[in-house]
Amino acid sequence: MGFYKYLKELWKNPRKNLKEVYTKRLIKWRKQPAVIKIEKPTRLDRARSLGYKAKQGVIIVRARIKKGGRNRPTDIRGRKPKKAGLRKFSPKKSLQWIAEERANKKFPNLEVLNSYEVGDDGKYAWFEVILIDKHHPCIRKDKDLSWICHQTHTNRVNRGLTSAGKKGRGLRKKGRGAEKNRPSIRSNKGKGK
Repeated sequence: MGFYKYLKELWKNPRKNLKEVYTKRLIKWRKQPAVIKIEKPTRLDRARSLGYKAKQGVIIVRARIKKGGRNRPTDIRGRKPKKAGLRKFSPKKSLQWIAEERANKKFPNLEVLNSYEVGDDGKYAWFEVILIDKHHPCIRKDKDLSWICHQTHTNRVNRGLTSAGKKGRGLRKKGRGAEKNRPSIRSNKGKGK
């Protein structure tokens, strides 16, 4: 097995395989800001498989997202709590997709390439987001990454064009049973049943 294969095996069960290193890392990350730029990826094998390259114009950002349901903003007077829809309110997006959006909000001049999970505890989940500077000459010359410089990939994370976004929109499924997923759920709203 190669080096990346061993890394992949370790990250299949990090609590068991990494033990104290993993625990200390989470304690340290809790004290850091919610979105922070880091020098190099924590999971090199995963980052490389998603398109990361150690070159100018490519940066890694770690984003911390709070787990659990969301609070719905509502009027607190003159309503029956049962009818207000306060409980079991979810944002209809995965935590990974939200992490990508927050990373892009902090670095608006960069485009999100992809992301992967690096840890979680009872309260938070951490994701590392790969961001690309599409105006950098090194990226424009790169045969593997130059596609992101095209105008159609502007603001792609907010349009659900990343891998996590496509999964959240149900675009992994094809054929029968997935007719109303494309081009979008909103455009198919009145059709059919």
